[in-house]
Amino acid sequence: MNNRYSWGRKSQKRKASSPAHEANEFQESNESGEQSWEQEEEVEEQADLLEDFPEHEELEITGVEQARWPRLHYKLFFGELKLIVHEDVMIKYRMLKGYSFTKDALRDIMAANKLQAAYASSIHYLSYRSRTRTEVARKLKEKDYDEHVIETTLDRLESEKLIDDSLFAEQWARQRVRTQKKGKVWIRQELRQKGVQPAHIEQALGEIDEDEELVSATALARKKWNGTSGGWLDKKRKTMAYLMRRGYSSDLIRRALAAIEEEKID
Repeated sequence: MNNRYSWGRKSQKRKASSPAHEANEFQESNESGEQSWEQEEEVEEQADLLEDFPEHEELEITGVEQARWPRLHYKLFFGELKLIVHEDVMIKYRMLKGYSFTKDALRDIMAANKLQAAYASSIHYLSYRSRTRTEVARKLKEKDYDEHVIETTLDRLESEKLIDDSLFAEQWARQRVRTQKKGKVWIRQELRQKGVQPAHIEQALGEIDEDEELVSATALARKKWNGTSGGWLDKKRKTMAYLMRRGYSSDLIRRALAAIEEEKID
């Protein structure tokens, strides 16, 4: 063998066989679907540790079998030993039945496999909805990927614009104001919990139209006021407390209540 890594050197006694390709389709899902995926995305059988493989030998792949989980993974048999690799890695390194590899080659391949598996897992996680860099990092840590793999994966996702905290903050803030009728105080806290940098948060909040936020606050105030029993001061106190819990600033609450009081006077 002339080079260190025998990248898929074919044995003469066997014919190569190509694996069937699955369509990598990601669809929107509800929270129950996401939870179901979390429960099912487990390796059905743990692969043997690479340390169990013999040194200084060419190890021939004696069988290839598609794994049920994780998706797009295959079990590669080396006699009684086996590894589980992502389909993309298997194709890239021509890991087909009858091909042989050194242990050094397999060590490098499995390092590449960790990166690909982390990337594929992140893509699946992102398929349910947009996430922040911190959210994806947390998910990968839960799956026991090391820091190098996590950071490399996050950098790749950012370079491909699959995660973008600035855009995420902007879209999140707009959605929370328009459909959830939440105030900037609430939104700021949510984005902090999601790990968005302060600069991105303030930029996103700065793009919220103040008049639009006031309209949302006034609509909530009107609904709360009309649904609250008691006298004028009691209604005002309860409505003010309600708007504060929704994350509106004191100034915005004052303006919303002033609009409600004006309506009642008129």
